[in-house]
Amino acid sequence: MNKVKGALPIIAFVFAAFAAFAFSSPKSLTGEYGLSGSTWYDVTGINPDEDTYVCNEDETQNCLFDQAFGMGQPISSEVDKIFVVQNAANLRLAE
Repeated sequence: MNKVKGALPIIAFVFAAFAAFAFSSPKSLTGEYGLSGSTWYDVTGINPDEDTYVCNEDETQNCLFDQAFGMGQPISSEVDKIFVVQNAANLRLAE
């Protein structure tokens, strides 16, 4: 019984570590990139609004991609939309 009591802090620690990893949201391994003309912008972590960029409806375009320079795939929630720069000064160029 004493052996079990001595192991309880270790068991609790292992369980807490497991829970921390199992129930946390993973960070995205890819970014978000938009193409305006021939310029790629890195909009990872930037919310679309009238001071940055917007995604307007357009059945022939895709707004955001998971990689820049034509290497990525469209992000599924942003298909059939076109990337429109509202204020380029508030956006980062893709590298």
